[in-house]
Amino acid sequence: MTAERIRVLQNMPIFGGVRDDILELVLEDATEISLEQGEYLFVENDPGNAMYVLQEGQVAILKLFDNVRFRISSLRAGDCIGEMCLIDLGRRSASVMALTDCKAIELTGASLFRVYEKDIEQFALIQMNLSRELSRRLRVANDALYRELIRNNRIPQL
Repeated sequence: MTAERIRVLQNMPIFGGVRDDILELVLEDATEISLEQGEYLFVENDPGNAMYVLQEGQVAILKLFDNVRFRISSLRAGDCIGEMCLIDLGRRSASVMALTDCKAIELTGASLFRVYEKDIEQFALIQMNLSRELSRRLRVANDALYRELIRNNRIPQL
């Protein structure tokens, strides 16, 4: 099972270039989470101390506004979820609900700290990869916001 999990992680952008022994270390205390369709992985504003690697299924990313949850995105097998809390130590910025039955690997901040203690260069690589993924998602969100503002004539032209 560990070899399969390592393969899943190696196919993710945030673990690109990370050595097998480091991925084994990350997975030592990892927990597999199973969700049924409609079940929440976590809810907006929950405290967060772990990220998740989606092995199977698809989830919706939901934001609360005026007591209504709106779907802002979806993620599928191979994507990571909840990584922001490991960077900024903040609360969950959105809710995550299973659109299908799902399986995910839970990776805690403590497991990443063990990487820091063992190999600072591999830790830096993971942090850099996480930052790149967050930056990519921010670009997509900014583009969507920009297009919506233009569509509604909310940005003045020069």
